[in-house]
Amino acid sequence: MKESRFTESQIFSIPKEAKAGIPVTEPCRKHGMSDASSYEWRVKCGVMDVSMMIRMMELEYDRCL
Repeated sequence: MKESRFTESQIFSIPKEAKAGIPVTEPCRKHGMSDASSYEWRVKCGVMDVSMMIRMMELEYDRCL
């Protein structure tokens, strides 16, 4: 499985920045990622907090082994 270049906290915080009223392109440009990734993360992690996201990633990793 390909390792992400973003940490769990970044994956959680970047969509929150976009929710705060900042246009999606601003946080994407700041963090060097595509708009599509931002939308994907928002759909996947929209209602999660950091602990829930870490648990989800652990489960996905275990499933791939």
